[in-house]
Amino acid sequence: MATSLSQVFRDTPLHPKHIIPLDFDTVHELPDSHAWIQTDDFSCAYQIRTPTTIPVIDLRAPNVVELMGNACQKWGMFQVTNHDIPSSLVDDVVEHARRLFALPAERKLKALRSPSGATGYGVARISPFFSKLMWHEGFTIMGSAGEHAKQLWPHHYEDFWYYRFLLLLLKYGSR
Repeated sequence: MATSLSQVFRDTPLHPKHIIPLDFDTVHELPDSHAWIQTDDFSCAYQIRTPTTIPVIDLRAPNVVELMGNACQKWGMFQVTNHDIPSSLVDDVVEHARRLFALPAERKLKALRSPSGATGYGVARISPFFSKLMWHEGFTIMGSAGEHAKQLWPHHYEDFWYYRFLLLLLKYGSR
């Protein structure tokens, strides 16, 4: 029987320290909890001997699946071209995401992911696997994020940019 990702998250709740991001606006010195120290074990992995770029994959290439597989194995990421998503839509999504992350921390915390949740504001779910906390904040969206919009703007949330951001994401997801 297959287990859903949501069920896995419910079965393995996180401690709040692994959910609440560092407030970058109020930190004046590096907290020990976030001080990642480079060790000799990994020093050679970070030395780039020649300039490199991440793989760029044309979605119209006949061997696109093979190209993506290789990029994932060697890089863990890639950029796609010929995806038919208008650059204006991508620009709109980026602009609205910037507005979301520019909100004050106390406002973003209204949409904080629950300890057993999969969606909302917080650090990456993989953070407990590391000895130090991550320099990261994110907003995970699966399906509709309308409830998060209501948490951030309880009155007339559809008048705010976040609701328009949700509509953009739905439009983006339908492409």
